[in-house]
Amino acid sequence: MAMTIEDKLGLNRFNVDNSYAHIHIKENCPDQKLVERLIMACPAKLYRQREDGSVEFSYEGCLECGTCRVLTHDRIVESWNHPMGGMGVAFRKG
Repeated sequence: MAMTIEDKLGLNRFNVDNSYAHIHIKENCPDQKLVERLIMACPAKLYRQREDGSVEFSYEGCLECGTCRVLTHDRIVESWNHPMGGMGVAFRKG
């Protein structure tokens, strides 16, 4: 039986650095369509929109793909850096 994307992502291991968020976002973005595209584009589903319209992001399960940075062109993502050495995602299955 073939594995789903969710099954494969579930095999990854994350070394989370609770003292360093490698991605920082602007909480308010006036471009609602861009917010919706960002939420849909993140392969790890780490972005969500709060009831007040602001954007919430959880970096702990980040796949470090850079999609959010490229897609928003600094309109939502303020800074994007790789996690510190030894931290971040460790892929288990491609």
